[in-house]
Amino acid sequence: MGIVVQKFGGTSVADAEKIKNVADAVIREKLNGNKVIVVVSAMGHTTDNLIKLSKEITTKPPEREMDILLSTGEQVSMSLLAMAINEKGHKAVSLNGMQVGIMTEPKHGRARIVDIKQERVKKYLDNDEIVIVAGFQGITEDGEITTLGRGGSDTSAVALAAAFNADRCDIYSDVEAVYTTDPRVVPTAQKLKVTSYEEMLELARVGANVLHPRSVETAKLFGVPMRVRSSFKLDDLGTLIIGVEEMELHKPVTGLACDSSQVRVVICDVPDKPGNAGKLFALLAERGLSVDMIIQSYARSNGNTNDIAFTIDKGDVAKFEEIIPEIKEVMNPSNIHIDEDIAKVSIVGAGMIDRPGIAAQMFEALAELGINIKMISTSEIKISCLVEKCHAKEAVVALCKVFELDGAAVADVKGDLPD
Repeated sequence: MGIVVQKFGGTSVADAEKIKNVADAVIREKLNGNKVIVVVSAMGHTTDNLIKLSKEITTKPPEREMDILLSTGEQVSMSLLAMAINEKGHKAVSLNGMQVGIMTEPKHGRARIVDIKQERVKKYLDNDEIVIVAGFQGITEDGEITTLGRGGSDTSAVALAAAFNADRCDIYSDVEAVYTTDPRVVPTAQKLKVTSYEEMLELARVGANVLHPRSVETAKLFGVPMRVRSSFKLDDLGTLIIGVEEMELHKPVTGLACDSSQVRVVICDVPDKPGNAGKLFALLAERGLSVDMIIQSYARSNGNTNDIAFTIDKGDVAKFEEIIPEIKEVMNPSNIHIDEDIAKVSIVGAGMIDRPGIAAQMFEALAELGINIKMISTSEIKISCLVEKCHAKEAVVALCKVFELDGAAVADVKGDLPD
């Protein structure tokens, strides 16, 4: 008898009827002969509503109190699901992060899991009970409740699968599978039956909102097979995510993602001196600002200066604006420009390794549409281009055609990406 970890997102447990449907999915897995650990997110928009409620009390809620507040959402889901399973004649018990022993670093809001105690969960599994765990949360060595940040429930599920050497970890949501690109933009996008940790990690990092990168990193580190599945189509096996060495690579590009949630920052005319870039990014790191794409221009001969451009999340713009005076004092730039009218279009594929010409195909396709590339970043299996937001859709559609990521010819689409 193996162990399977199932994770159900907020849309899957949004109301009582959906919770009953999830209970059926859990029982079905148990009847297949597996021991089952279930991780649940908060119901529907519970977390957003709790955040909104806190802001009605104070504009700057203490991080510790926010973690205590937000951890309650998942506890509602877990207890209701346990009730639903018991009502259907199967034994289930719900546990929050503290009761399980999901140990995290002492950091509020974005804590990382450092260990998972196994004794209590193992006891229930050995007693033939289904264990329901509150996702997104843990506890520190000194008893402080913490939350794991964005994608925390996915990360909780994969970490539990790793700790208990599970056969696989199934991530259920309203998304049927991983697609070659966003089917809302390209309706003929293909469903992927299998993809690699490496490809899924890059897709997650460049804007595919199916899985959070931290969960994929954990799965890759511990070799946990994952499936992305729909909680409303239980017979559909969705997309299997495994190691690249276990795959047959037929095409150089597996998927395409577009991220319109970033802004470009340009620090103009920075003196070309050793250490200046280090000072700049140290300032950003001190304020918890994560940077994605980075370009430093060639030093200008007339003034011995250059420009440093990078991208950050839109949600971090206010934090960045707070430190602009400090940046000006340290760097002495002529200007600091923030460009919100951008989108990052990325192609991803393990088959790109050692295959020349992929970047040229991408750049030529964009050039034929008259789309200017503002920034470029690459890895072994990814190429990202920053373009104006108004050209994002047509860039996605064109690149899907070039790299054969759509199931049929698609019409030209223009305008902003869907939210």
